[in-house]
Amino acid sequence: MTEPRLKFVTCLDATGLHRMAYWEWAGPSADAPVLVCVHGLSRQGRDFDALARVMSARWRVVCPDVVGRGRSDWLRQPSGYQIPAYVSDMVALLARLDVEQVDWVGTSMGGLIGLGLAALPRPEGVPCPIRRLVLNDVGPSIQFEALQRIGAYLGKAPRFASLEEGAAYLRSIAPGFGPHTDEEWRALSAPLFREEDGKGWKLHYDPAIALPFAAITPEVAAAGEAALWSAYDALRCPTLLIRGAESDLLSSETARAMTQRGPNARLVELPGVGHAPTLIHDDQIAIVRDFLST
Repeated sequence: MTEPRLKFVTCLDATGLHRMAYWEWAGPSADAPVLVCVHGLSRQGRDFDALARVMSARWRVVCPDVVGRGRSDWLRQPSGYQIPAYVSDMVALLARLDVEQVDWVGTSMGGLIGLGLAALPRPEGVPCPIRRLVLNDVGPSIQFEALQRIGAYLGKAPRFASLEEGAAYLRSIAPGFGPHTDEEWRALSAPLFREEDGKGWKLHYDPAIALPFAAITPEVAAAGEAALWSAYDALRCPTLLIRGAESDLLSSETARAMTQRGPNARLVELPGVGHAPTLIHDDQIAIVRDFLST
């Protein structure tokens, strides 16, 4: 299968129901294991097309658009754009997929969602919903300066005259993604835009996702960090941590600490890349495939 199918699952929020979209790549058989890939803060599920094409030789690959992004609904209350609510949506997704366990690849925010899901308390005898966890350039301690950098553009993207102009804008605010050809960058960028009645192109996410993000202060970040370390220390699933060696969001000190506590993550650092590796190049895909294949 070279292209995914777009599907939807209905989820519950504080004001009622919303639909979360997900892109599904059929695996080699009906009983193939499931791999869930979850994107970063202002991205969407088609970020994982290159990875999914390779992994679907063995896995049924599912790439959701987290609510407020891509083809998913926008929330009526922006306060719902929070990690615990996203975790709840993923519980609904796993129920729809009718699987007890999945493998998980999470980039940035997607990694935190996976961390929250894997750390949920559960009855004795119930397995962790995540068999193996890949955290792509994210951990319990997040550099506040990086949050400020992201907050400077989140929800403020203008309308663009062409898709090429929009892609160039994304390239200017995401140097940490590392080197990509023009063709690779267009493939990464095109699914993020939607043309609006001949008035130009806009990034297709709810600008209101920026509101809870803008409310993060150093004090709030510190409290969240303590909760995330507690969740991380509770993990028992094998965990791979991928870090861009030049990342401004995940420090080398935090990455080293993650190898020494909780699940004792296996660490791979990628030279010449910051926040966050896109997982579209063969060497990066091989790292993920080899870890999940064991």
